Amino acid sequence: MSKKKAKDVSRRDMTKLQWTLHLMKQNWIGYVFVLPFMVLFAAFTIIPVIASLFVSLTSYNLIQPPTWVGFANYVQLFLDDDLFIIALKNTLIFAVATGPASYVLSFAVAWFINELPPKARAVITLIFYAPSICSAYTIFQYFFDSDAYGLVNSWLLKLGLINSPILWFRDVRYVMPLCIAISLWMSLGTAFLSFIAGLQGVDKSQYEAAAVDGVTNRWQELWYVTLPNMKNQLMFGAVMSITGAFGFGAVVTQLAGNPSVDYCAYTLSNHLEEYGNVRWEIGYASAISFILFLLCIGSNLLITKMISKVGQ
Repeated sequence: MSKKKAKDVSRRDMTKLQWTLHLMKQNWIGYVFVLPFMVLFAAFTIIPVIASLFVSLTSYNLIQPPTWVGFANYVQLFLDDDLFIIALKNTLIFAVATGPASYVLSFAVAWFINELPPKARAVITLIFYAPSICSAYTIFQYFFDSDAYGLVNSWLLKLGLINSPILWFRDVRYVMPLCIAISLWMSLGTAFLSFIAGLQGVDKSQYEAAAVDGVTNRWQELWYVTLPNMKNQLMFGAVMSITGAFGFGAVVTQLAGNPSVDYCAYTLSNHLEEYGNVRWEIGYASAISFILFLLCIGSNLLITKMISKVGQ
């Protein structure tokens, strides 16, 4: 009997668990190298998530011991907390408006830059990446300052388009559109760089092979060659975009304060900050954070399913 047949027979004789343990024993060195990461991941990700779920089922204020209340926090969120419903609605609006848009924008800019000569590519990459690493909030606050010294108000007054300065971040009509636009401008961050790296890593010979197989234009090259070779980068970029979209509250807080005027741009992140950092109602805040976590997980699963169909 050949070695391959003997291996197949031995695998049939084992249960799935036994076979898994057998493979782990054979590759124990690899698991030793992975162990430090797994320990850190468990300590700073898995355990906090489980702890947050447990705390969300209690009434806890950091002073008195937690009291078990079951799903009372979640019932209160959906049935007796009008601000939570407003925050949930605004968060979904922001996520839909900024998540897909920033994802597509990051890839489109990366694709454009990838076509440039190397020296020009380095300069343009720095220009587009700069907003995500500099103090962009200060710049935009200067542009949209509420008095006549703000650049936008100054230009509009000189052109005669307005008679008095616009209170940009104190007017319900402008707060949400401005926050969305500024967030999109600042979204060219890590995902953008990963897309450039993915585009640079595509084997050029695959385009030649694709041309022989009948690919005739750049769109077909993109769908059948470029994107399938970038699935890891696409997934990473999707996770970063989703995380940024649902964590939109920081942008609103910096530009419009917390809460924003008439709660027009109030998000789950702002609601979480209110109960976690101001009121110290940790149990209630944990319930908010766990719902935000479920929204991110659900979005990631949806994106994973969509990206798996790329190039098919």
